[in-house]
Amino acid sequence: MSSTSDKIKGTANDAMGNVKQAVGKATDNHKLHAEGVMQERKGEAQKAVGEAKDAVKKTIDNV
Repeated sequence: MSSTSDKIKGTANDAMGNVKQAVGKATDNHKLHAEGVMQERKGEAQKAVGEAKDAVKKTIDNV
């Protein structure tokens, strides 16, 4: 998976996690809220992987 793909998927998961959290909070659905938190964390991790891939590529290109 490319760094761009990781970042895009991460952003999507981050956004969907935020939506689930808001809906869970508004409807007092603790399970949905917790799922949203986990999905947001997954998105943050995916974005970090994409950034790391970019850093490695940049380092290799400079060598």
